[in-house]
Amino acid sequence: MNNLKMTSFVKWAGGKRQLLEKLKEFMPESFGTYFEPFIGGGALLFSLQPAKAVLNDVNEQLLNGYIQLRDNTNAVIKIVNELDAVSCDKERYLLMRAEYNRKIMDRELDAQCAAFMIWINKHCFNGLYRVNAKGLFNVPYNNKTKGVSIDEGNLRNIGQYLREAEIEIRQGDFEAACFDVKDGDFVYFDSPYIPINNTANFTDYTKDGFSLEDHKRLAELFRRLDSAGAFIMLSNHNVDLVYELYNGYKIREIDVRRSINRDASKRTGKEVIITNYEK
Repeated sequence: MNNLKMTSFVKWAGGKRQLLEKLKEFMPESFGTYFEPFIGGGALLFSLQPAKAVLNDVNEQLLNGYIQLRDNTNAVIKIVNELDAVSCDKERYLLMRAEYNRKIMDRELDAQCAAFMIWINKHCFNGLYRVNAKGLFNVPYNNKTKGVSIDEGNLRNIGQYLREAEIEIRQGDFEAACFDVKDGDFVYFDSPYIPINNTANFTDYTKDGFSLEDHKRLAELFRRLDSAGAFIMLSNHNVDLVYELYNGYKIREIDVRRSINRDASKRTGKEVIITNYEK
């Protein structure tokens, strides 16, 4: 692939932009297919630009963003620019959010829906993607009245990469997404993190959440893929449960800044990068 300059097209809870260099430092030197079962904002994918990759998430709207940027780049850009051309006050934000939610309810997975998601991401509080029990987006307005919501060159490069590389986009459970991982493939798991304490909760980016049982199931999958000969990397909070679940594997502590936390005093901390190989 060409070395295209790309960054995430949405801000996403747990985004890995600040950890990119550390993640790349601990990557295997070579691998087969790249798998990312929790694609999120895709920061590592866009930095690595693997020639063959499988992307997965449970969030249908997020995946529609990837699909529309691949198939209808110009349409997405045009619609976002039209939205940016009108000053955004709270009333307009709520109107656009309501229209976006209507499209979610009707499952209108088109370029306009992707454009709404990208635009709303720039005008909602702290760039947080959160939905209620019905799957409807419910993040309040961030008081941004005007400005550019996209970097057109970035979206065009993302579209080009997704078209020209051998990329498969899947939607569903992380375990199902890994059914065809084979010896020599590389899997990066960036699941919703284990809460630091009982009140921390950033697992509602889908209406189903991510439970303790899901974390246990992920750890079991990690071990199965290890046995199958895949290279595996996983990131999470630096909490005791992680050491229990991934006992026996290489666990590295990393200092991080958590810019999406509502409480500014809790925006620094430690995360871990876990691998089943030495690097």
